[in-house]
Amino acid sequence: MTERRSPYDGLPPQAFWRTGVAERPALAPEGIYTPRFRLTRKDRIATAGSCFAQHVGRALRGAGLDVLDGEPLPEAIPDETAHRFGYRLFSARYGNIYTVRQLAQLLAECDGEHAPADPVWERDGRHFDALRPGVEPEGHATPEDVMRHRAAHLAAVKAALSRASVFVFTFGLTEAWEDTATGTVYPTAPGTLAGSYDPGRHGFRNFDYTETVKDFAAVRARLRQWAPGIRFIVTVSPVPLTATASGRHVEVATAHSKAILRAACGRLVERYKDVDYVPSYEIITSQSARGTFYAANLRSVTPVGVATAMGVFLSAHGLETAAAPAPRAKAVPAPSAAEDLICEEALLEAFAK
Repeated sequence: MTERRSPYDGLPPQAFWRTGVAERPALAPEGIYTPRFRLTRKDRIATAGSCFAQHVGRALRGAGLDVLDGEPLPEAIPDETAHRFGYRLFSARYGNIYTVRQLAQLLAECDGEHAPADPVWERDGRHFDALRPGVEPEGHATPEDVMRHRAAHLAAVKAALSRASVFVFTFGLTEAWEDTATGTVYPTAPGTLAGSYDPGRHGFRNFDYTETVKDFAAVRARLRQWAPGIRFIVTVSPVPLTATASGRHVEVATAHSKAILRAACGRLVERYKDVDYVPSYEIITSQSARGTFYAANLRSVTPVGVATAMGVFLSAHGLETAAAPAPRAKAVPAPSAAEDLICEEALLEAFAK
């Protein structure tokens, strides 16, 4: 047995920055991800999260996996129309879920344990679901219509997630807006898509590490009640903030938010054996890519960046070359450009001076 001169002696190439990052091809980040458990074609996968999570769902469908769709549309309806109304993006029509608190409240609402404050927003005489204001771009005629649609949506969410064997969630933001009296968290700031901002009622919230871990632990516990044996895959969106209300520079606020989310994911993996982490954030933001995985706005992830991150994910699960059976649901093609994502947060750019 050869004596080791140092505890670093004999470690694999990925343990060192020079061989693991500086000398590696950006498009082939080998060794960066080893799955804790393997996905198979027998798995029933549910997806949710920020706008980057839409890429995850597309990649899994494209690999022929069974990605659940609790609110499907007939295949004859074009993807462009379906996406505009929040269909075929996730495993239910909940739209982008940017914070873990928003997800935890949605699941509690499904069980009748949370009643959101001010659930109906108005704009130009039309009415919108405040918890998913983007899924009906033209709104509803009456508040009652909104609540009927929401009741059906909640039933569909629980039915779909109760069937899942794997839940994939993309952590997006720590910043959110809430009803300060009740703690109800909204996916967008009041007044952005619909509703109106009331500084006496609506407050800015920036969730910390402890809150983020606790919220996902609650999500995990509830989903394990709905679907015993379910496993979890988490990742962090590499998309920076469009705007921040924290008072910090947006770049500093982005680093703060992503650090919390990444640390929270790390803690969840350490704490729970049924939680795995996919390093899409690290792949896209890696210095080895030298910025080439971002579009000209330095925010949107390019198709090449998406393909690289999703390729690492699928390859690690042995899915990149596997023959795919006929899909059970209509496969969603990869976007032709990063801007094809439905991302309400990007609307905040309109407020930039």
